[in-house]
Amino acid sequence: MPRRPADHTRGRAAVLASLTVTALVATGHPAGAAPAEADPMNQAFEQAAEKYGVPRDLLAAVGYGETHLDGHAGRPSQDNGFGVMHLVSNPVNHSLEKAAELTGESTADLRKDTEANILGGAAVLRNHADALGLDPAERADIDAWYPAVARYSGTEGAVAALYADTVYTFLAQGLRATVAGGEQVTVTSRPVSPEKGPLAKADITAKSEDYPSALWVAANSANFATGRTATVDKVVIHVTQGSYAGTISWFQNATSKVSSHYVVRSSDGQITQMVRDKDTAYHAKSANASSLGIEHEGFIDDPSWFTDPMYRSSAALTAYLCDRYGIPKDRSHIIGHSEAPGNDHTDPGANWNWTYYMQLVGSGTGSGADGLSFGSYATQKSGSTGTQVKAAQTLLNKQGYDAGTEDGIFGTRTESAVRAFQTARGLDSDGAVGPRTWTALLSAGTTPTLTTGASGDPVKRLQRALTAALGRTVTVDGAFGANTDKAVRDYQSARGLSADGSVGPDTWKALQAGL
Repeated sequence: MPRRPADHTRGRAAVLASLTVTALVATGHPAGAAPAEADPMNQAFEQAAEKYGVPRDLLAAVGYGETHLDGHAGRPSQDNGFGVMHLVSNPVNHSLEKAAELTGESTADLRKDTEANILGGAAVLRNHADALGLDPAERADIDAWYPAVARYSGTEGAVAALYADTVYTFLAQGLRATVAGGEQVTVTSRPVSPEKGPLAKADITAKSEDYPSALWVAANSANFATGRTATVDKVVIHVTQGSYAGTISWFQNATSKVSSHYVVRSSDGQITQMVRDKDTAYHAKSANASSLGIEHEGFIDDPSWFTDPMYRSSAALTAYLCDRYGIPKDRSHIIGHSEAPGNDHTDPGANWNWTYYMQLVGSGTGSGADGLSFGSYATQKSGSTGTQVKAAQTLLNKQGYDAGTEDGIFGTRTESAVRAFQTARGLDSDGAVGPRTWTALLSAGTTPTLTTGASGDPVKRLQRALTAALGRTVTVDGAFGANTDKAVRDYQSARGLSADGSVGPDTWKALQAGL
């Protein structure tokens, strides 16, 4: 968490959202819902969705992005947001008070009672939909809710679009979450095509000059100092106590008087730089002048935010910064906020895996075996065992299809999950993971346009899917170079698509259909 400079009072770091979680199948009803009395959070989502006409999976996805469905026992977030749905009460966002007005619930109940809080979140989302003029047919279409989700963030422009994009990313990818009492809340993956309207022009496209892999969104000039008064000799690791989009928004707010150089997203490790390395971000009090600050989306008491993509992306960034500025790669120079002299913060907390993180930093790349990438994908069926079965189980579970324990054993539960996935994607429901099912499983998720020069996890996802679809090895390195370009063109030609080497909506559609 960032700190104001010494001559300012302590600032609150914001939250809002990023996301994942509960879902509907194509009919708009929750998949595999257990009896209501056994699943109180699922019941709360269903009832709130029905009362206010909000798609259940959308509602739960927003909640997951805000809090990972953890109400934190009614304690406020850094920007004074409460509960699973993160209803906020601060000078710029009054969603808590609006929820009280719309539902008749007291603000006290909305802060602490999960059922009331979820009801309040649904009411606020519906209020935004009504203000946008969504009619009943549009409200039944999950893609039409994009502008309402953006407004729920409490931000505007590019950051609001970033918030909504995150929600729709997890609707596309599908996820599973275990909440209090062991209850499972799930979202099955599905193709999405959100109707962005004017927000389509609000995407963040600027790149960092200091770290080319990162996006660039400038913090407000009141929240950092130009230049430095000391040599950079350390990297400080923070946890936002809030969401990725919310933190970016807060650092743009002149009243916050806080910032960090970089912010890392939990779900996929995306990085946004907000203060140039040569300037002094307000993040670690006495260490501001001599350090670079990296904020990580999440809450210190919930390890579910600290994902492998986040660790790897952050570690690659830290290794790069250490190499660039001659900072030793050790725990005396890569420190937590709690370890910076004169600070009273506790982040990144006991759930941050320092041993693993430093191993990744030491490797210099944050890369390693991912358990999903193979030179070829063999057909897996009932009775099969091994690493590719485990990979299929991992993909199914992440996409909301309950394959059970990821143990590499293809049993009845895995077969049922495969059949459910195949049915949802219009594939032959034979229960075996052959080339078409592998292709659809490996390509599931968002559909960004990719061309030569692109890099990152979407390119890896593409490379895996092409390996399955073409039946030949496409190196999975996350770099869209000449070999990937040739594989894309070969795939497009074989499927009757325009062989232009650009992976756009039509190519993704074919891959996700298992063609």
